[in-house]
Amino acid sequence: MSSIIKADTIQQYNQFFGQQTRHPQVDIIHFDHSENQPTHKMTFGFYALFLVKTVGITMDYGKTKYDFDESTVICLAPGQTIGVYRMPGGPVPEAVGLLFHPDLLLGTSLASKMKQFTFFSYSSNEALHLSADESLIVQDYMDKVQRELEHPMDKFSKQLLVSNIEVLLYYCMRFFERQFASREKLNNDVLVCFEQLLNEYWDSGEARQHGLPTVKYFADKICLSSNYFGDLIKSITGKSPQEYIQAKIVEVAKEAILNPFLTAKEVAGMLGFQYPQHFLRFFKKQVGCTPKEYKQNSSKA
Repeated sequence: MSSIIKADTIQQYNQFFGQQTRHPQVDIIHFDHSENQPTHKMTFGFYALFLVKTVGITMDYGKTKYDFDESTVICLAPGQTIGVYRMPGGPVPEAVGLLFHPDLLLGTSLASKMKQFTFFSYSSNEALHLSADESLIVQDYMDKVQRELEHPMDKFSKQLLVSNIEVLLYYCMRFFERQFASREKLNNDVLVCFEQLLNEYWDSGEARQHGLPTVKYFADKICLSSNYFGDLIKSITGKSPQEYIQAKIVEVAKEAILNPFLTAKEVAGMLGFQYPQHFLRFFKKQVGCTPKEYKQNSSKA
């Protein structure tokens, strides 16, 4: 695959596939109707949600390649790059894409809500797999957007377009929650691995060398995107990975503080805090007392 193609606008994207652009800020594209479907790598300047209905393509956007089965949804945010590979001798891929530019959302309530749709930052191996009924719902809202695009533009057009997109995104959130719940064993394996990695981070001295751990560090170790990892852990435990990490820091800190051979400064360094005062503030906020007070109270118990 050669150079990366930049599609900053929906019109540029449609031109690449030989499609007509009905609206500069939002469009529906049918890939089974497109004669031009070459292998390519492209960076997007807009949001895209693809409902892939048949096999015939391999995509990568993240750490892995993914062979798409029937009724799969993938989502891309502005700035992401995706590689699309046609399978030699395979069928023409059947897919529908909803494309919408951030400018479409300006002045709407959806603009401030986009951060909650974290699935736009998932990797390809974290795609959404739909049941037949779920696939019909996604297709129905794409059809609604298309019908509105075919309607003469008036003062209601933008609100109707954005409203249908918003409902579709909430349905995707619901379907991802269902997917998390239906993969109980896999999810529990991820949680067990996360807990093991947490323990190893301090036992191995990694914290002293590299500082406090981040959610990205553990997500990378488990080969998941940070957003998918965060949503998965929260769906299992009700806590975010950051809350899990903080709880572990408190647990390790309490044990270390009671060690008579360690000073507060040494405990802070062992935990990964760059400055002791940052550790003191963190501990008091989490526990409700200073390390010194905690040690004194523990000795009285």
